[in-house]
Amino acid sequence: MVGYRYLGNSGFKISEITYGNWITHGSQIDDDAASATVRAALDAGITTFDTADVYANLQAEAVLGRALSGQRREGLEIFTKVYFPTGPKGPNDTGLSRKHIMDSINGSLRRLGTDYVDLYQAHRFDAQTPLEETFQAFADIVRQGKALYIGVSEWTAEQLRDGHALAKELGVQLISNQPQYSMLWRVIEGEVVPASQELGISQIVWSPMAQGVLSGKYLPGRAAPTGSRATDEQGGAKFIEAFLRDEVLQAVQRLRPIAEAAGLTMPQLAIAWVLQNPNVASALVGASRPEQLAETVQASGVRLDADTLAAIDRALDGAVFDDPRHTSTMAPQSRLS
Repeated sequence: MVGYRYLGNSGFKISEITYGNWITHGSQIDDDAASATVRAALDAGITTFDTADVYANLQAEAVLGRALSGQRREGLEIFTKVYFPTGPKGPNDTGLSRKHIMDSINGSLRRLGTDYVDLYQAHRFDAQTPLEETFQAFADIVRQGKALYIGVSEWTAEQLRDGHALAKELGVQLISNQPQYSMLWRVIEGEVVPASQELGISQIVWSPMAQGVLSGKYLPGRAAPTGSRATDEQGGAKFIEAFLRDEVLQAVQRLRPIAEAAGLTMPQLAIAWVLQNPNVASALVGASRPEQLAETVQASGVRLDADTLAAIDRALDGAVFDDPRHTSTMAPQSRLS
């Protein structure tokens, strides 16, 4: 079964594996398949579920809400996010203004079929709204009981420090950041993780398998498998393209004997690797089929020894993205981008 970790400097525990429904629910798979994967997640011991209003333009939240209907609410940890344009994408249907945040939390709760979310996250940093306005709105939402904790996603170390200071001043807890992180994408290690450790903020990491590349199914010099993320024209392909260079794919293939020696599959090795970082509270995984979860959840509780970690670093030498400046590139330059 899946283990639990504290989220940030709080008494709140979440499952080491979080089920996320980006791309899948409301777009790639139908409601019946979505419900089947959610049931599989629950059966495997996953109680933490992450979504966002922007996923499938509001539909992913609704799908998750229906899939979780009838479950004991107190036994679940439900997360969602706000920032990106949604609905008709009017001038106030985006960003972290008070108006958009207040409208968005009410819509998210309605679609999820719940009175509150455990964690409400700023999906990106909004350079066009005063940070004080954003955090005052977040603080009001917490005091109204519509969210228990506040988190962010893909914020720089400086932005985390500024947000944490404001949250503390307003008497609410900023306890998490949700960045991309994997063996191949390590850009948070230089600045974001040290700042987070100092502030009492945990990472809930997305794409621990580097958009599926660390599964080993993408082979150098060959076309991407039919139906894979790399062939998804609805949005998946653009996120994976940076990892599809032959030198990266060749390095990934060098992980195969390392995984076998550790008694793990390639996906299990990838997820176990991110969970070795003590600042990581949970790894976000998705699934389009229930059986995919049965494999990945087995990475929970795995400890990789120093020799295995060193072998991974040698195998991926030259293929890793680790420049901290990449975090800034994840933030949109305008609210509509």
